[in-house]
Amino acid sequence: MKTRDEIAHALGAAGYVADGELATAISLMQLLRRPLLLEGEAGVGKTEVAKALATVHATELIRLQCYEGLDQSAALYEWNYQRQLLSIQAHHGADADAVEDRIFSEKYLLERPLLAAIRRDKAPVLLIDEVDRADDEFEAFLLELLSDFQISIPELGTIRATSIPHVVLTSNGTRELSDALRRRCLYHYVDYPEAEREARIIMARIDGAGASLSLQIARMVEGIRKEELRKVPGVAETLDWAAALVGLDVKDLHDAPETVYETLMCLLKTQEDRARVTREVSERLLGRVA
Repeated sequence: MKTRDEIAHALGAAGYVADGELATAISLMQLLRRPLLLEGEAGVGKTEVAKALATVHATELIRLQCYEGLDQSAALYEWNYQRQLLSIQAHHGADADAVEDRIFSEKYLLERPLLAAIRRDKAPVLLIDEVDRADDEFEAFLLELLSDFQISIPELGTIRATSIPHVVLTSNGTRELSDALRRRCLYHYVDYPEAEREARIIMARIDGAGASLSLQIARMVEGIRKEELRKVPGVAETLDWAAALVGLDVKDLHDAPETVYETLMCLLKTQEDRARVTREVSERLLGRVA
């Protein structure tokens, strides 16, 4: 995959309908061998980009889910302390230096996602998901990996990448990321798709969703997103709703306005939003759908 059109076509075959800007970002990511930072609202499909890339490259997807308090032992490596203790007991009385060399060897090392990603023979896709949820200290720790694709382990030294992974970072924008992290990455903002592209996504992911129904669903969701909602529905919610409508054998939204309203629970995930989108609002939005 090199050109933008080739990348868009390959992602489409993997079930991800990409726009031209995202295809260009992935093209540059591969050309420059740089991490790609995808930022955008929750549910717009950032994580799915990494999954599709793994499918396209026929390689492993290694995922690190970030959260507050994430530390190196959960992300990088840790020692198998139980086996180390058993080894110490088994070699009681032996030379202390020899025992230390033994227990701090590869045999007792437990790989976590970041270490695993740089030790694969075939370059995997490394997904560092929701990096904005981790704290500043962990973000600083990532810098060595993202710039040099190497990791320092005090007991073993520096471990350099066997093959450089395809690195995708995602952020929901809950906090500002550091300039140092952004400098090491290419950047693309993933927005909600326009109706025509979201209709193509529905057709690609939901069996039985025809072109006409998919476009109606996409335009209805587009209208709902313009309402004053606490939680705007993402693409994942659109796909849930489309699957529900197809499963209920809806062929045209105009023929089933009550079903449309009753199934909006697939899109609206708070009581406040459910109360705001009344039957009258649903009918008004449906009236604008061709």
